[in-house]
Amino acid sequence: MITPELLAQVRRLTIRSRRAVEQVFAGAYRSAFRGKGLEFSEVREYVPGDDVRTIDWNVTARHGRPFVKRFDEERELTVVLALDLSGSLRFGSLAKSKRDTAAEAGALLALAASRNRDRVGLLLFTDRIEHYLPPSKSRARSLRIVRDLVAFEPRGTGTDLRGALVFLGRVLRRRAVLFILSDWFADSFDQPLNHLARRHEIVAVEVVDLLEDALPARGLLQTRDLETGATRLVDLASSSARREWRGTRARRQRALKETLTRARAGRIRVTCGSPVAPELVRHFEQRAYPR
Repeated sequence: MITPELLAQVRRLTIRSRRAVEQVFAGAYRSAFRGKGLEFSEVREYVPGDDVRTIDWNVTARHGRPFVKRFDEERELTVVLALDLSGSLRFGSLAKSKRDTAAEAGALLALAASRNRDRVGLLLFTDRIEHYLPPSKSRARSLRIVRDLVAFEPRGTGTDLRGALVFLGRVLRRRAVLFILSDWFADSFDQPLNHLARRHEIVAVEVVDLLEDALPARGLLQTRDLETGATRLVDLASSSARREWRGTRARRQRALKETLTRARAGRIRVTCGSPVAPELVRHFEQRAYPR
């Protein structure tokens, strides 16, 4: 159920994201994703500095002076946001949860795509497919996506990233740019990710909480798995327990990096409590102007 508080949150996020898109984000997005090619626009008279390779010799011969062909970029893209709504995304050690952070990143991407007249769609998933909106160019679709990013209540709590990737491979008929927003606490998704990457471009948006990288030495702590509900008493005062956590975390990060590298997928890391837009812009600028 969408409460007045949720609607207010949606409005605030929409206004904040639209402002960021208008000020700095849209240009970086457009530069990074240039479209599929060029389409013929018109023939005009040659002026010094024009590329001689674009001279239209038939028109030139008829008029007795040089004319060139002008081309415009085929700009329309298909962009799909796939948001993980599993229980682990509800975690947040600061004011914002991982889902809040992912929703902010998704809203920026959706509104930037809409501003550039790209088709944008949305997939929400947990241990099942929760909700799917096929890509559309309408402004109403981008606003609906922002609302669903914030307000949609999933039925599941677990994670089936593999199933979400298989679903996308089945429903997407045309080449797309896929932004997968998740904390990537998942296994056995390598094969469908590689399969998707053969036809589509993939950008992994990894949402992290700083507490996950550095557990504090706080003594005994009752913990609960937000996906399974299982509880466990953990002694954070134990250096071996913290060392074990850091080791597990490092191995998972290495495995994720290797998986994304094999799939030639981009990777953006956004952190709860930190501005999201600069990280997205940095990735797009590096993509548009590689060093």
